[in-house]
Amino acid sequence: MSEATDASELAADEAEALREKYYNATVIERIDIHDDLARFRIRPDTPVEPFEPGQYVAIGMGNWEPRLEGTQVEVVSESKLRKLGRRAYSISCPMLNPAGKVAPVDSIDYLEFYVTLVRRADGEGKKPPVLTPRLFLLGPGGRLELQRKITGHYVLGEIDPDDTVLMLGTGTGEAPHNAMSAHLLASGHRGKIVNVTSVRKRCDLGYAKEHAELMTQYANYRYLCFTTRDPENLDPAHPNFVGKQYLQALFTSGKLAELAGDPLSPSNTHVFLCGNPAMIGYVPPGAEPPSTPGMLQVLIDAGFTDDHDYSGAGAIRFEKYW
Repeated sequence: MSEATDASELAADEAEALREKYYNATVIERIDIHDDLARFRIRPDTPVEPFEPGQYVAIGMGNWEPRLEGTQVEVVSESKLRKLGRRAYSISCPMLNPAGKVAPVDSIDYLEFYVTLVRRADGEGKKPPVLTPRLFLLGPGGRLELQRKITGHYVLGEIDPDDTVLMLGTGTGEAPHNAMSAHLLASGHRGKIVNVTSVRKRCDLGYAKEHAELMTQYANYRYLCFTTRDPENLDPAHPNFVGKQYLQALFTSGKLAELAGDPLSPSNTHVFLCGNPAMIGYVPPGAEPPSTPGMLQVLIDAGFTDDHDYSGAGAIRFEKYW
């Protein structure tokens, strides 16, 4: 872990009293994928109420806490110094237990989160990121707030055990799909489970080993990963040049179905989309459609539906990140 910036102006005893007042969970393990990407396993002080794979919960830390060195400077007003900054995260899962078997969310006593460090806001004049510059200073034993209410409508719902489940994510948008995949595998789902993720670089694949192991144990499970900014994506002279691999093009070309070993037909496939809004391509009523269609339009053109009142085969469900 990197060093912290200067701590807040609060006295140490007051800061500790605020932690005692607000914090109700402990980091029990941290798995660093690289400097800006980690998996946090957080155990609440009291047992979590049952929830559905795909749902999310808010994590909070005090505005008085120090920030990671090298992240955007944040000026905290006196009126906000003793309050918490929070952000909601989809709940992931470890995928495998210590014995190497599938580990759904209801088999563990902690929550796992897949988190990217946001070092600074993505534009001039925007507020500095409030949570991750503080969260990334925590290791095992670190304390924080975990809100009690786990919620969200991005869940599996009723799926025929022989239907295909196609999950398309970008970056840490893989998190809810991991929880869904583990649940389906543990529940004995018979149809194809296709978990697809697109990342900038291979080093951003935080669960690659776990997925590879699960594919050896379950013939109906496929984990497909694609990159957009590795050398073979950018350099035409690279011996393995493939160009940027975007999910829309992979689906439209039929390459995704080929790699999945499944036709991915709306007659028996349920689709879940999570991650970059540009990948999803949701167009609010009255807005102009994007110049490059997202997966929603691509799927609708292929016969799928985004009708929220329909949940059978051919349905599309989506969750936008940031």
